[in-house]
Amino acid sequence: MKVIAVLNQKGGSGKTTISTHLARAFQLADYNCLLVDSDPQGSARDWGAVREDNPVSVIGIDRPTIERDLKHIANKDVVIIDGAPQASDLAVSAIKAANVILIPVQPSPYDIWATSELVDLVKSRIEITDGKLKAAFIVSRAIKGTKLGNEIFQALADYGLPVLETAITQRISYPTSASLGVTVLDDKIDENAASEIHRLFKEIKEKFL
Repeated sequence: MKVIAVLNQKGGSGKTTISTHLARAFQLADYNCLLVDSDPQGSARDWGAVREDNPVSVIGIDRPTIERDLKHIANKDVVIIDGAPQASDLAVSAIKAANVILIPVQPSPYDIWATSELVDLVKSRIEITDGKLKAAFIVSRAIKGTKLGNEIFQALADYGLPVLETAITQRISYPTSASLGVTVLDDKIDENAASEIHRLFKEIKEKFL
């Protein structure tokens, strides 16, 4: 079982969007996938509850026992953890449970600076696990039609973690699909957005699974 935690202690970074879409991408690729909502606000659970026939299984574990609780869950191919903002004990628990950490960051200096505490936690865990834990940044909520400056990637690279090539752009189709309890991968809601998610899924699969 591979556990992928999508973490950033700063709110509004796109964690739930990435988590729900990755879970759906894995499910569509015939992986037995579980989405774990560790945010007390329960956004991923709300998304999962919109449709009674949602094909993605979603459960809530919003206490700092994620690593232990996952051991009691029937074996899955992949578990995606939607991380909680501003809750270091939950972040530490998710980091301990994970094989892969994905850190979505908006392309602004303020958001990059705000990740420093989380990066320190992740790098400490990488050291403890002798490099078995893998981690990477995802540029998230990039403005469509604007070119991401090299300085953004360099600023993230300075933290000593890789940056995924696939960026997730700011699109109205993401919140629109969420309100319907689906993703952009469903019903041809936005083929450009779907292509973006497919590229992200493929990159994560090739690099970490």
